[in-house]
Amino acid sequence: MRKLILLALILILQSCEGQKKKAIIGESDFQIEMNTKFKDASKSPLTKKGLKKFRGLDFFPINNKFKVKAKLVKTPDAPTFNFPTTTDRIAVYKKYGMVSFTIDGKEFELAIYQDENPKPQYIDNLFLPFLDNTNGKTSYSGGRFIDVLTTDENEDGTITIDFNKAYNPYCAYSDRYSCPITPRDNYLDTEIKAGVMAYKK
Repeated sequence: MRKLILLALILILQSCEGQKKKAIIGESDFQIEMNTKFKDASKSPLTKKGLKKFRGLDFFPINNKFKVKAKLVKTPDAPTFNFPTTTDRIAVYKKYGMVSFTIDGKEFELAIYQDENPKPQYIDNLFLPFLDNTNGKTSYSGGRFIDVLTTDENEDGTITIDFNKAYNPYCAYSDRYSCPITPRDNYLDTEIKAGVMAYKK
């Protein structure tokens, strides 16, 4: 009888340990969503080798100073912009507008874009690529992206941008992807210690 009880306890402990290992880690909905996607072999940009070793993405600590209320000035007559990519492909976007905001008392400005021919599910998506002084050190050298929605626009002409949701292009994880190259003009002369950190292959 004692042996059966001992065996049952061992099985329960092993089951609990397995559940801990499978638990999705993250300190926010964004982080949990990212880690869930990366663990899913059908959606993950990771290589087979990377997927085997994957235990979760590295994130900067969440910092509310990097969630900013930016002034949005739309550019409805702007021409389309041909983004060079990491392959021969050209990604066509239209400049949606300019966003300006303040971090630590310094003023910054970035161009924000919209896909020229978005799929129906991405009709409200805006594309905000940016470079900053963490690139090549603690974040991906090619810059990072933020997804913003047109539905996030406020009546006072502002829009919320949360750098805590900044993520790496898929090219940071595998050479099989073609990613838009961030324009040099979208450079922030500061360290944006927020969002996804550099991926260690």
